[in-house]
Amino acid sequence: MSQTIDNAFVRQYEKRVHLVFQRQGAYLKDTVRFRPNVVGSSTTFQKIAAGTATTKARHGAITPMNQTHTSHEATLVDFYAGDWVDKLDEAKINIDERDALATSGAFALGRKVDSQIDTLLAAANTDNVAITITTSGSTRAGLLQMAANLYANDIPNDGQIYGALTPVMWARALVINQFASSDFVGANGLPFKEGFPVNRFKDWMGVKWTMHSGLTGVGTTVANSYVWHKSSIGYGAGKHAGNVAGRGSVAADITWHGDRAAHFVNHMMSGGGVTIDGNGIIEGQSDDTVAVASS
Repeated sequence: MSQTIDNAFVRQYEKRVHLVFQRQGAYLKDTVRFRPNVVGSSTTFQKIAAGTATTKARHGAITPMNQTHTSHEATLVDFYAGDWVDKLDEAKINIDERDALATSGAFALGRKVDSQIDTLLAAANTDNVAITITTSGSTRAGLLQMAANLYANDIPNDGQIYGALTPVMWARALVINQFASSDFVGANGLPFKEGFPVNRFKDWMGVKWTMHSGLTGVGTTVANSYVWHKSSIGYGAGKHAGNVAGRGSVAADITWHGDRAAHFVNHMMSGGGVTIDGNGIIEGQSDDTVAVASS
């Protein structure tokens, strides 16, 4: 490898990082209001309260709705994921080290994005539903109650409602015939169908459900699952100089260090989220330590 990485290689590498980040790194990024290429240390999401219709007397004045406007600021935090590539080591291995680093770095940043969103989901909920795990029926009842509580808050069933379950809860949900069978959700509602290996969501009760191993309390007696509307949370990601044709918010930097005879390959991004409307988030809690076979 030359001691100087040319510009074409850097651009090609950064493009690979971006694609991996988009397709595999972050599960939850597209389930919230995502604002890329933010210039500055924060970004603001606006919320307008619901208005009320009124009557008026003939020739009388119309009563203004006087809808409340509120702003919600997301502060961006800087994250880095880097590692060393020794020049002589590359001649001794039979794997694509650059590709491995691109994947690892993008995945690490994706997990950080999901961790931030999970923190907001856990902190902003307005209604907890304790899901008692004794039978598949109780699991079904708990998931239905979570969806019902969300809809009771006048959340629109507009195809933008998402649900995240721990791996144990996902396994229990698959015992539910209505959840798992295409007879109830249709073939297009099943995840991981042929031709769409990155489709992680399945539809049921108007909610797009997914499995996520990084939710708060996973593997404990108080494990969180959530349903939420996309507009309830906003996430902003900063724009970095060097992004490939404005492709996104992940940047890569490859620098040769002669004193180490190695390149340092660094991936970086700035990102932060904020709760816009807590009424659009419902949290369910269950015991992840109970064996799935006992459900």
